[in-house]
Amino acid sequence: MPILSKDCVNHEILREIITQDYVKIQNDIEKFLKDSVLENKADGVIFGLSGGIDSAIIAYLSAKIFGKKALALVMPDSTVSPSSETGDALKIIGELGIDYKLIDIDVIHKIYSNYLEPEKRALGNLRARIRANIIYYYANLKNLLVLGTSDKSEYSIGYFTKFGDGCADLLPISNLYKTQIREFAKILGIPDNIITKKSSPNLWKDHDAEEEIGINYEEIDSILYCIEKKISIDEVAKMTEIKKEFVEKIIQMHENSKHKRLPPVGINEG
Repeated sequence: MPILSKDCVNHEILREIITQDYVKIQNDIEKFLKDSVLENKADGVIFGLSGGIDSAIIAYLSAKIFGKKALALVMPDSTVSPSSETGDALKIIGELGIDYKLIDIDVIHKIYSNYLEPEKRALGNLRARIRANIIYYYANLKNLLVLGTSDKSEYSIGYFTKFGDGCADLLPISNLYKTQIREFAKILGIPDNIITKKSSPNLWKDHDAEEEIGINYEEIDSILYCIEKKISIDEVAKMTEIKKEFVEKIIQMHENSKHKRLPPVGINEG
């Protein structure tokens, strides 16, 4: 499915989305993280750092708040992860001076794969779950809280691996759309090459988020923003200037992924 041009989006709605008080947002996130670590009697925080914009924001905030009590795990699979991504992650670590561990999950993934039926998507999601296992190992070992890196755009449509990159104790940026994340990153001083690069979960070679979803983030955010205001599908299509079929697709993705955002349900809880 082709990605629509950004020119197909109502720019007034986009401006409304990205025009936020990012200083207040930063202060709120910092307070949330400090309070959570204190309440849970943790010794700090841990997170996966891919070199993408979402995890870069978590790194910058964690470094400012926790310093050496923040641990970044860089976990490429060298068979599919671009070396430039790992390079960007290590540059962030060097700039911020935070503690880190670099673990290539290639061998771990191959060992798992030797015992499993091969399928591209399932094996891709396995990479995310291996990373979650390693993060929680170190969280357990060092009494750290796990910070998730999902933004509101991806979290709302279920564009994350359940018990993989969606696995966390805290979700500091899950109330910020991807377009807001890009603006916030500028405030934090994150390098332009990270802000402008294409988003990718790197679950397989040449993995491109917008290409896989079939809609770009400007459109996704515009649709979600209008849906949040309880506007009808027809009105959302009219207001955003996005085809109705794409509006329906995002709504369906949101509904179909509801189970990903909820805790497991027992037999008497339905």
